[in-house]
Amino acid sequence: MPLTTSAYTMKSGGEVPLLQQGLVLKHAELKFEVFPAKKQLSGTSTLTLHSETNRTAIAVDLDQVFTISSISINGIKLTNDAYHNDQGLLSMQAPMPLAGDFTVTISYSGSPRVAIKAPWDGGFVWSKTPSGADWIATANQGEGCDLFWPCIDHPFGEPLTADIYITVPNNLKAVSNGVFIDATNNGNTKTFHWQTRSVHNTYGIALNIAPYEKIEQTYHSIFGNEFNVVYYHLPATSEKAKILFAEITPMLDFFERMIGPFPFSQEKAGFVETPHLGMEHQTINAYGNEYRKDAYGFDWLMQHEFAHEWFANQLTAANSDHMWLQEGFGAYMQPLFTQYLHGDMAYKARLFEQRKSLANQFPMVSNKSLEVEQVFDKDNGPGGDVYTKGSLMLHSLRALMGDERFFKAIRLMTYGTDNPQPGHIQPRLGTSNEFIQIVNQLSGQNLQWFFDVYLFQAKLPELVVQRSPSKISLEWKTDNNVAFPMPLEVSINNQRQVLDMSKPQSLSVLPKDVVIIDPDSKVLRYDQAIENYQTFRKEQKEQK
Repeated sequence: MPLTTSAYTMKSGGEVPLLQQGLVLKHAELKFEVFPAKKQLSGTSTLTLHSETNRTAIAVDLDQVFTISSISINGIKLTNDAYHNDQGLLSMQAPMPLAGDFTVTISYSGSPRVAIKAPWDGGFVWSKTPSGADWIATANQGEGCDLFWPCIDHPFGEPLTADIYITVPNNLKAVSNGVFIDATNNGNTKTFHWQTRSVHNTYGIALNIAPYEKIEQTYHSIFGNEFNVVYYHLPATSEKAKILFAEITPMLDFFERMIGPFPFSQEKAGFVETPHLGMEHQTINAYGNEYRKDAYGFDWLMQHEFAHEWFANQLTAANSDHMWLQEGFGAYMQPLFTQYLHGDMAYKARLFEQRKSLANQFPMVSNKSLEVEQVFDKDNGPGGDVYTKGSLMLHSLRALMGDERFFKAIRLMTYGTDNPQPGHIQPRLGTSNEFIQIVNQLSGQNLQWFFDVYLFQAKLPELVVQRSPSKISLEWKTDNNVAFPMPLEVSINNQRQVLDMSKPQSLSVLPKDVVIIDPDSKVLRYDQAIENYQTFRKEQKEQK
């Protein structure tokens, strides 16, 4: 009976196996041949690895559904008893001591896991275009790169560079990461060669196959450089594709002005139409939102996935427990872009849509080594809060710090410098504590309390308000009585004042005075009206 994808392969991140610790993937040469009619894949991957210490055994991750035909280390073929794929952890005994640089070549074939509901469920998507042609894509954020190539399925396993060769039937085109080098005609098949020139996110390596057409142009950056922008789309969507493509330049203008240079200008800003909703595949963002219109005048899905070039591909969470650095930062870019285009009313409207979805059942950061799916599982982890709560927390942090310091903190976290320049940008791994240190440094004060409540506790701070005919009293209440001295603006009859909320406050009022607390909605806090609304929506859903 054929083997199925194991629980080990279905996870990504988490604890690092001993035989992978300390390895660096310097280069990945990935050769694939895709057989659409059989829904099969064959591959030969040569990994150039580096170890600072001597070792006699190593391991990589590869789904056990594949049959391995051969493995070589430094060109010496291993005997069958020198390697073993245990549930997807492929362990190898080396024929010589390994230190410094060495190569591992693995040839394999089989039927890769089929994604049941991509991109939330990882694997291959075998689909058809409206004209009946093959339309194939990969998506594997939650499950990881080992679903179709041998890799180290952890953020530190990102290949520094890669050459990707994809062989497909000659009526199709294969689109991938990095720069297109050439296409070789083999008769009935064609091989497309792509090359990355920067560190690439492991789950960001992607195969996209269809009878694609493309739109492209040169983008002229405010930083003085130029690079290619390209969108690969289906022939049937040419007119819609042109309209969507026109949105990319304003998005790039926004990101470069608000955050910093496009990180991968030595490659491309790439997009590709896919048979699944979307994913932040580095330099070839997957787009499957079907050209839906948005009341705010741009395709939110494309903008969100494109945001991940900065927050996921340039800045990658060092482990999945810090996923909010990718998803929260990425989700904040939709309200921020809305403000950039339309002003404050639209910005706050979009934020309020996010506010309605918060669960607040688990902390966004647990300080544990988590797998990706443990983070996204709403019954055991923060789930969707890493998007929306992360975004709303950043909104409150921006109000607390002021725009200049806030955006400088974002730049420092994203690039490792507040003066990033094209051609001198290296993708980096980051943690929540690093961001907290940056915020403290730039604000000139210790804001650990802010993150203690929003990041490391589940429940939102609650403002306890008591009003009598002559006064109104306000006091913060938090789980475990954690200090939360968040300043608060109060308007009384249109006269505003900012309260020092490090201690309870009382203000004199008359019975008919109009009191508005936090009139500009700066502070993310508990709201009973939203709790009631969520309960109502849940009851409606259960009735249906």
